[in-house]
Parts: sequence; structure tokens; C-alpha cells
Amino acid sequence: MLGHGGSSSKASARNERLGNALASRGIAALAIDGPFHGDRGVAAQHAGDYQHRMIEVGVASVIETMMADWLAALEAAHETARVDRNRCGYIGLSLGSRFGIPLAAELGQRLRCAVFGKFGLEQSTRLPEELATTELIEGAARRIEAPLLLHVQRGDELFPFSGALGLFDAFGSPDKVMTLRPGAHADSHAGDEETWIDFVASRLRP
Repeated sequence: MLGHGGSSSKASARNERLGNALASRGIAALAIDGPFHGDRGVAAQHAGDYQHRMIEVGVASVIETMMADWLAALEAAHETARVDRNRCGYIGLSLGSRFGIPLAAELGQRLRCAVFGKFGLEQSTRLPEELATTELIEGAARRIEAPLLLHVQRGDELFPFSGALGLFDAFGSPDKVMTLRPGAHADSHAGDEETWIDFVASRLRP
């Protein structure tokens, strides 16, 4: 399962690269649009409008909706493409982590591995304070026992380093690793996507 970032969509360039890389290794990839994004989007004046719409509805409620949508999509993939719904992996950064961590907790033993990142238990004042769901995320993280990788940008201006460390500590998995890169929230580094693919593929292959 591939989660997209804020103001992006299921058809993002990164999801396409990750999906193709997984498919080349014989692993099915599934991506869906989050609320207020992609095919579920509405006319927006600027990229951050989805944040205000999430706040209007209630962030916890939006997360719950997205989790239900993911579970329904997984069931549909199982029925139509014979995807193994009991052997799942997840890759999602930023908003993909906000939605993905509660989903991962809900999946329980069905989740075999996950990659999260560019997210944490703290957020900067650049984000509306109403977006914060610290207790929800921390509680979900503690329920996750599958192997996981947390990708952190050291200079992330949206999610401080201390909050990323707090999230890493909160994860219940005994098999967890954190990768730390220099740079801001939107920065990327060559080889990171391949690292995520290797991490997931090695745990999903029979």
C-alpha cells in the first residue's frame, strides 16, 4: 500500500516509481486518494486548503474515514486481483504517515512491514495547531509490532526532530530502524526510495 503526501495524489510521481519498482519484484502495489486529494479533491485556492478542510470535518474523523477506505480497497484488491490481504506492507511519508500509522495499527498481524517518515509527535507553528493528533498517533504507534523504517529529515521545518525521535520510541516494534538525512521537509536524497523498496520487498517475499 502506497500513501501519498499532502497536496499530492495516488498518481504521484513517487507512487508511480515505487509501484513500478515493487511490481518488478513481483509485489502488487495499491494506492488510493486521501480525502480532499486527487479524484476526491475539490477546487482549492492554494496547496494547503486540504488542511483547513480536514480541520472543518475533524482530523480524527478524516483519519478514521481514510482507514476505512484503505481496508475497503484492500478487500477489493483481494477479491478482484487475488492480492494476499493478510500479507501487507505500507509506504507513506508526511500525510501518508498521518493516515498510515493508524491503519498499520488496525491491520495488526496482517501488516508485515511499514515505512513512515517526515512526520512525528510534534509539529511546528507552520502548521495549524488543530491538525495535531498526538495522542491518536502515539497510541496507534504503540500498537504496531511489525518491522518498520522511519525516515527523518534533520532540518524538517514542519515536524521537529525531537518529535520524530518521540515517534520512533513510541513504535511498539522490536524491529525498527531510523534513517536520518540532512535537509528540509521536501528534500529528497538519491537512493532513499530504493532503501524503502528493499526494506519492504525483503519482508513481503515468501
